[in-house]
Amino acid sequence: MPGSITLTPEVTHISKHGFWLLLGDEELLLPFAQFPWFKQATIAQISQVEWPTPDHLYWPLLDVDLSVTSIHNPDQFPLFSAV
Repeated sequence: MPGSITLTPEVTHISKHGFWLLLGDEELLLPFAQFPWFKQATIAQISQVEWPTPDHLYWPLLDVDLSVTSIHNPDQFPLFSAV
């Protein structure tokens, strides 16, 4: 049975443009332009993030789920349908 992730994600910086998220030894930028769910969120809401699986992040106070892959490659996950 695989173990669970013991590292916790950490929001290291928030600016008017986005926020930085530390995942293990990697720090990722989530710009509000690409991740608009966070733009009006409070610091407390953004800071409470869970990392239940290697490719899944969850912000319970915002009810936002994101794939780590979508943070690495946001252009592959458009916000709007092409239809």
